[in-house]
Amino acid sequence: MMKDQFLIPFKFKNGALIKNRIVMVPMTEMSAFENGAITKDQLDYYAARSGGVGMEITACFNVSAQGKGFEGNPSAASDDMIIGMSKLAQVMKTNGTKAILQIFDAGRMTTSKLLKGKTPVSASAIKADRPGLEPPRALSNEEILTEIQAFAQATRRAILAGFDGVEIHGANTYLIQQFFSPHSNRRSDEWGGNLKNRMKFPLAVIEEVSKIAKTYAKSDFIIGYRISPEEVENPGIRIEETLTFIDQLAQSPLSYLHVSMGDVYRNSLNSPEDPEPINKKIQKRLAGRLPMIVVGGIEKPSEAQQVMTDGFEFVALGRALIREPKWVQKVIAEDEKSIRYTVSPTDVDDLAIPMPLWGFLSTVFKPIAGISTETSPEVNFTKAAAPWEKF
Repeated sequence: MMKDQFLIPFKFKNGALIKNRIVMVPMTEMSAFENGAITKDQLDYYAARSGGVGMEITACFNVSAQGKGFEGNPSAASDDMIIGMSKLAQVMKTNGTKAILQIFDAGRMTTSKLLKGKTPVSASAIKADRPGLEPPRALSNEEILTEIQAFAQATRRAILAGFDGVEIHGANTYLIQQFFSPHSNRRSDEWGGNLKNRMKFPLAVIEEVSKIAKTYAKSDFIIGYRISPEEVENPGIRIEETLTFIDQLAQSPLSYLHVSMGDVYRNSLNSPEDPEPINKKIQKRLAGRLPMIVVGGIEKPSEAQQVMTDGFEFVALGRALIREPKWVQKVIAEDEKSIRYTVSPTDVDDLAIPMPLWGFLSTVFKPIAGISTETSPEVNFTKAAAPWEKF
């Protein structure tokens, strides 16, 4: 058995060839201009981490003005963003790395302040169980159809900008997940209620994105989908519903399924007595119909190799690539001993970490990791919550 199976190329069913199985997970860097345009800090950040990984996935780009989720949120909501998006795609595609644009709408996970006085929207007028948020307005049927087309048009812009694919963000409590969730979707029309109706919005987004790809892109354009398999709210998404949904996703024109969790081998939040990891349940249900990207807690090459041994097709790195942009290159060079596992404030410039992201890391990661900002200048990310789990 090859020592580092994650360095073996992978070919999707549509012919897209990925040079290795390491993926840079989408991480919120909060560094776009106020209007969502790309900044030099973002270009530097992604450029520093391209070239080694097989695929690099951007932070989430909002597909509509009402979908902005946080300050510094990059946008794919209008054609005037294409120039900046093109620059980003170009720096991400270094040395054969595939550039993937993640597209989303925050839904109720935003505020009227961010939306310049407009009320956030969602599947239903149900407030999220999170501090600082407010009751959203339920989208009308016409607005739902418009929103689906917003995802399609963001895909068109991604294609024109030169991206190799898009990842539809159906995870982390954002709008697409809000339609799937029985907590946020209490509708009584065709878009809500039973499980079949709650699956309709995400499946419609996939269908329209696929139509755009067939019209504008080459046949090897990649379409991924990201899910959060469970919710802790009651009512909320449970793994049984997710497995049923996965059967539908496996029949759709997707290239891969990306499962968003903080630990690759985590078991159910709602049934902790069940020892089988969530990702193994999903893997069994997929039965090879779609390749999986798994993420969460993978730091060392040996841990990435274990993911391969367990039969998953791709392993995504987050924290590891923040602190060590050349992770893959160092593995290839058999120089694993030089991989960084801590970050000092003096490294920020060398690592091209945007200041908004560094501010988040230094205020959130250190307390969770049990590291005092007064006594230690370094941040050990191995036990900390990740930026993509906070937004």
